[in-house]
Amino acid sequence: MSDKKTILIVDDEPDVRTFLRSLFADHGYETIEAADGAEGMSLARSRSPDLITLDITMPGQTGVRSYRQLKGDPELARIPVVIVTAVGEPMEQFLKTRKQVPDPEGFMAKPIDPDKLLQMVAELVGGRA
Repeated sequence: MSDKKTILIVDDEPDVRTFLRSLFADHGYETIEAADGAEGMSLARSRSPDLITLDITMPGQTGVRSYRQLKGDPELARIPVVIVTAVGEPMEQFLKTRKQVPDPEGFMAKPIDPDKLLQMVAELVGGRA
């Protein structure tokens, strides 16, 4: 029986997925990965992760659309989402103005600060920072 928390990494950049997978694995988390928003939604539904890291700027289904779908789905809305994006503060302010969906539980601008991200994840789902 594993009590490891599972993190779904949704990012179109393979290097970012590799970095996050390694970072989380080194700190006791299981990871699953999606290269776009549609795949991320499918994995969120089938695997019910404990937390999702979500890139905003992806081809196809954007992270904003995926975020709206996640928070609009009663089965998935409970999953904390950490937005991870190169767009930074303008995107954070934009998301906070969208009143039809709740604010993301976390926000991390790229380049990613590993210590800050791990602390954020630990606060949201437990585990060691």
